[in-house]
Amino acid sequence: MAFHGAGRQTVCGDLFPGSELGHKYFCVNSSCSAGGGAAVPQPYSNPASEVPSPAEMEPDRPIGYGAFGVVWSVTDPRDGRKVALKKMPNVFQNLVSCKRVFRELRMLCFFKHDNVLSALDILQPPQIDCFEEIYVITELMQSDLHKVIVSPQPLTTDHIKVFLYQILRGLKYLHSAGILHRDIKPGNLLVNSNCLLKICDFGLARVEEPDPSRHMTQEVVTQYYRAPEVLMGCRHYGSAIDVWSVGCIFAELLGRRILFQAQSPIQQLDLITDLLGTPPLSALASACEGARAHILRGPHKPPSLSVLYMLSDGATHEAVHLLCRMLVFDPAKRISGSDALSHPYLDEGRLRYHTCMCQCCYSVPSGRVYTRDFEPVAERPFSHSYENSLLSVWQGKELIHRFITEHQQGKRVPLCINPQSAAFKTFIRSTAWHSSKVSRKEER
Repeated sequence: MAFHGAGRQTVCGDLFPGSELGHKYFCVNSSCSAGGGAAVPQPYSNPASEVPSPAEMEPDRPIGYGAFGVVWSVTDPRDGRKVALKKMPNVFQNLVSCKRVFRELRMLCFFKHDNVLSALDILQPPQIDCFEEIYVITELMQSDLHKVIVSPQPLTTDHIKVFLYQILRGLKYLHSAGILHRDIKPGNLLVNSNCLLKICDFGLARVEEPDPSRHMTQEVVTQYYRAPEVLMGCRHYGSAIDVWSVGCIFAELLGRRILFQAQSPIQQLDLITDLLGTPPLSALASACEGARAHILRGPHKPPSLSVLYMLSDGATHEAVHLLCRMLVFDPAKRISGSDALSHPYLDEGRLRYHTCMCQCCYSVPSGRVYTRDFEPVAERPFSHSYENSLLSVWQGKELIHRFITEHQQGKRVPLCINPQSAAFKTFIRSTAWHSSKVSRKEER
C-alpha cells in the first residue's frame, strides 16, 4: 500500500517552500486555568508512540487557503508536534457569517471518527470586546487527494479501494449525525503518507432539513462534483448529493481526470445527460422550470455508461457497477453511503484498512483483534437548535466566546497567540493578502 515509482517525485512532503520564521508562535497561558508533494506511504504506526520526524520539525508555513480561512502548519509548544492551525477571520461581519462559523466550530468539536477531521484544541480567545477571529488546531495531514490524483504517482486498484472505503466510511458517520457536507471534492479529502484519509472543510456543511417545504440554498458543492438535482435548481435535497460527489471522485481516481469538467452549470448538466441519458419525467419533478425545459427541448439521449469501462484497467465490472449505483440522476434511486459500503468492490479495501491502518483494531501476539463495528455511526445526531435563538451578531459573539471557554475546561494548559513572534506576523500578512485577493474576486 505504498506510493512508489523509480525516479518519480514523492507525493507528500514539501508542498510549499518554507523558511525559518522565528519561534514562539504561541504563548502557553500558564497563568490561566484550563477554563480560560507527498511522501511515500508507509505501514501505519500508532502516533502516540512516535517521535517527531524531520518533516514534523519543519518551520511554520502556510499549507492552504480557503474561502473562509487560512491554514498553517505550526508547532504545538506543549508537546513539540506539528499541527494544523486554521484561522477563521471576519467571523462577526454579519449574522450569516457568525452562524456559519459557529456551526463549523461546533461540528469540529462534535466529530469523533478516524476519517473525519476534528478539532484538537481552540486557542484561548481575548476579551470579548477584542474578539474578532477564531483559531482552531486540528491534526496535520500531509496532502490531499487532489494532489495525489494529479501527481505522477501510480494509483493501484488497492489504493483506490482503500481511499473510497474511507471516504464512504466517514460519510456514513456524517450522515448518521444528520450532517450534509455539501462540498465533497478531492481537495477536501486529506491524506497521509500511509494512505489514511480524513474528510475536512465543513464551511458549507449543515444539518439535513427534514421538511421538504423548506428551501435550501443551491450555492453548494464545487461545480464538477455537483449533483444533478442541485444543478436543476431543486429547492430541497438530502444526503444523496454527497454520494453523487463521491461517485465523481471514484471515477476521477479510476481515470485520473475529472469526469464532468464543464464551463457552466448548464454544460455540466449536458455532460451528465450525455453519460446517463435523458432522465425520465419522474426525475424532473423537483427541477426548476428553466432546467426542466432545457432537458425536454433537447434531443433524447440514450445512456452510454459502457464508456466507464474505458476509464482505466481498474474499471472492472464490480467497480463500474458500484459507480453506476452512485451516479444515478434521480436522488431517490441513488445508492446511500451506508449501502455503498456493503458493495463487494469495497471488501478488499475494508480488509486492508482494518488490517494495518485503523485505530479501532489492534494486534496481539496471537493475531489481529478486530472491532465489532467496522463502520460506526455517530452516538447522537448533531443538534443545531442553538441557531434558533441566535438573533444578533453580538449575541453570536457571546455564545461563541462562551462555547470556546467552556470547551477548554478540564483540558490542557490553554494556548493563545504570541503577536510579537515573526511567524505570527508572517501569518497575518499572508491572511491579509489572501483576504484582499478573495474580496477583489468577489467584487468582479
